Amino acid sequence: MDDRPPLQKIAISGPTLASLIQRFSTSPSSLDGLLFGHVTLLTPLNLSDDPSTASSATTTSDESTSSTTLVATVTGFISSPSPTSTIYDSTGTVTQTSLRNILNNHHHHNNHHLIGWFSARRKTPLRPSMREFSVTQSLSSLSAFSSQIQNSPNPNSTSSSTASSSSSSFSPCIFILLSSPFSNDHIHTHEYRAYQLRASSSFEPKLIDIVNIGPAFRGHYGSFSPNAAFPVLECDLGISSMNEDRDGNADKEDERLSVMKEKAKDQRELDGCAEGFEVGRLSRMMGSEARSYTSNLEDLYEKMLAKVENLTRLVEQSNAKVLEQEHYNRKLRQKIRAAASE
Repeated sequence: MDDRPPLQKIAISGPTLASLIQRFSTSPSSLDGLLFGHVTLLTPLNLSDDPSTASSATTTSDESTSSTTLVATVTGFISSPSPTSTIYDSTGTVTQTSLRNILNNHHHHNNHHLIGWFSARRKTPLRPSMREFSVTQSLSSLSAFSSQIQNSPNPNSTSSSTASSSSSSFSPCIFILLSSPFSNDHIHTHEYRAYQLRASSSFEPKLIDIVNIGPAFRGHYGSFSPNAAFPVLECDLGISSMNEDRDGNADKEDERLSVMKEKAKDQRELDGCAEGFEVGRLSRMMGSEARSYTSNLEDLYEKMLAKVENLTRLVEQSNAKVLEQEHYNRKLRQKIRAAASE
């Protein structure tokens, strides 16, 4: 039974790909690691409300079964911190012992399936090497790490030939290669390519689908579950904090009352200047009382202008007194200096 069925595409979320590229760009050298996720068998829905198409539902059932899409979704990764902790040896052979040791050190990936690995190289051509081919072949041969294909048909069912002949398991045969540009430009460019190792022992390039937020990708985010628990937040509900809150609230209340009193005082002064000429009485400017009311407004403006003139005179007088005081202070400083020099 073939546990490497052909994939139509490999999906990876934008944050996961960005995290992988960031880990590669900040690494002092080349690195590799494991890829985690799941493989899903997607069947298109050919449902219609048109009665005329009901007769053709039977004939199209075989076509819909044959047009199923097998998609591998990458949900996380583990990068090797040093060459000594890599998953393979110098010959490119992966052993179950070394692989389990790395997986046991990362407990947050226990609920995710191993679907492949990746390699990130600096300033090298974007094509797999012989060692990377050997590592992928050795990793995919470990049947103990094969995962179940989601939505796969029951292999014991004999309702259709496709269901009986298809495999319900998937071996970790995915390989993603990343490379950095040869020249050191101001704009960092990272290239990547995905492959699947087929049963014929050959790499087959696969399309990478970047899953972003949007209406077409809500199904990918609907089954999201966080791997890390929220940190414990300290919450002090003691009497001291309550007293501090009371003192702070009392100070704020006093400040608010003082501001309200100042605003009320300013409003009373304005009301005193325009007493008898409220906004509601502007309707009297229309009709038979318009002439008398207009004359009253003119009297009000004349009184206000007289007050402004009085204020202007007071300002002029105060300026003159200030200048006189400055002249007197200057003479006094001169006398003090003359007395000090003698």
